[in-house]
Amino acid sequence: MAKPSGRTRKYRDDKPRAVMRAQAGGLSDASSRASEGGVTRGLSPLVLTRAWMDWAVHLAASPGKQMQLLQQAMDNAQAVFAAGLGETLSDADGAADPRFDSAEWQKFPFNLLAQAHQRQRQWWLDAMTGVRGVDPAHENLMAFVTGLLSDAVAPSNFPAINPDVISTSLSENGLNLVRGSRNFAKDMATLSGLVPAVSQPFEVGRNLATTAGKVVFRNKLMELIQYAPTTDTVRPEPILIVPAWILKYYVLDLSPHNSFVRFLVDQGFTVFMISWKNPLPEDRDIGMEDYRQLGVMAAINAAIKITGAPRLHTLGYCLGGTLLSIAAAAMGRDGDDRLASVSLLATQVDFSEAGPLRLLINEAEVAMVEEMMERQGYLSSDSMAGAFALLRARDLIWTRAINNYLLGRQDDGLDLMAWHADATRLPARMHSQYLRQLFLNNDLAQGRYLVKGKPVGFAAIRAPIFAVGTEEDDVAPWTSVYRLHLFTRSEVTFVLTNGGHNTGIISAPGQPEQHFRIGRGSADSGYREPEEWLAEHEAEDGSWWVAFARWLAEHSGEAVSPPQMGARSGACKAICDAPGTYVMQR
Repeated sequence: MAKPSGRTRKYRDDKPRAVMRAQAGGLSDASSRASEGGVTRGLSPLVLTRAWMDWAVHLAASPGKQMQLLQQAMDNAQAVFAAGLGETLSDADGAADPRFDSAEWQKFPFNLLAQAHQRQRQWWLDAMTGVRGVDPAHENLMAFVTGLLSDAVAPSNFPAINPDVISTSLSENGLNLVRGSRNFAKDMATLSGLVPAVSQPFEVGRNLATTAGKVVFRNKLMELIQYAPTTDTVRPEPILIVPAWILKYYVLDLSPHNSFVRFLVDQGFTVFMISWKNPLPEDRDIGMEDYRQLGVMAAINAAIKITGAPRLHTLGYCLGGTLLSIAAAAMGRDGDDRLASVSLLATQVDFSEAGPLRLLINEAEVAMVEEMMERQGYLSSDSMAGAFALLRARDLIWTRAINNYLLGRQDDGLDLMAWHADATRLPARMHSQYLRQLFLNNDLAQGRYLVKGKPVGFAAIRAPIFAVGTEEDDVAPWTSVYRLHLFTRSEVTFVLTNGGHNTGIISAPGQPEQHFRIGRGSADSGYREPEEWLAEHEAEDGSWWVAFARWLAEHSGEAVSPPQMGARSGACKAICDAPGTYVMQR
């Protein structure tokens, strides 16, 4: 029998890792799964196999469904054939595909290709859904994978039948394909590690994360940045921002024109921001509780010590918001009343309706990810990036490939794309706890999540809450974010803004086509279903940032002189200029 490691860990709270492995062949099984995960970028093929078998068996036993699909296929073929003879082409079912919006795609014969593809896509989606007896989770997964495969074979992906590529190639004498080849070679070199991943036009500290400030606290997990005031007076309560640690913190401090941090500072607030360390193999045992204590609680203590304020505002984004909500619930439970408010941006606390990402997470998937992390001590950045790319494959993979490789354009002039390429690793213990306790078991919403050995609940949060969801969020669907209303007894102001998980949050005033809805509820307000809330609140033009600044001001004291930058001495004394050192770690 193989001798167990001296560092036996409990990544799963229900059993030790040693018990998870089979006594005789556990190590070889783990190695096999880890190797398999390396090839599939952490996606378990067993998940799809079970879903496919469930669907195939029940479809075989459903002659009515088979006849319906046969009739639908014949109708589709007849419609496209009739259009080829000059008859008006009826619209295909399903959502419009922006890849076929150009005028070139409306001309014969390309309009037939686009129509045939859309009808074929809808037929396969209909085939995968509505089969009586199939597990709903399997049905959703099969529909998701069908959409991925359908997008992969779309006519827009092939230069010989893409009219936009043909016309561009003719007008540029094929130079677009030459540039596209260079773009492709550059991307392949980036993936292989031969060149830096971050786009060269952008550099942290030069034109990204440039808001002036100081690192005023540092421990083994995070650096705390205090930003310099730009107004003569500030609100007495500082704001602590807790970003996610999946990517670098500066998504909230991008370019000067769209920096959320700079906007808040200019509105007269003292802002602190956590900058997380990029974990290394030796950080494998850092868990969720470490992120709470060494991250949120340490930052709260430092910000209050530096400013002398009795209370502070807190704001969490994505996974950082989930962590903040856990910390706030524990503080409320323990009688710690230092929170003036809690703001949660694109944050889930109930993962029962976590969107497409939920389809990829089950016991088999988590087991594979755990074995991959056991080998290297962390989840690599490319594994995480691959999972998120699948959620929006049409935009992040195929549309980008057409634009960069076939049309010969380059999209690395976007600061958000440069940030997205600056990925981070995730400690093994933390990520296992996150997947199991939050995603898989939904312990947080079910009252089973423990802090210091006791469960936490959101009813303990008494500070007012400002929550933001985005209309096109594939990571944290707004209806899932909205479910916070079910768990808290606090005053909740909810905002629904246009855009996606990142673009909806990075919504600086003055950008075109901005709108949002806002609803203010008291602690005694009854619960409304998301669709009901949507119907009751009209969209307003503009940025939700302005409404948020007004809300913060309403929950703040009268303006005072700005605090000093860092403490005069001790652990909270200014260390170096922002953006600090942890954000530079690769």
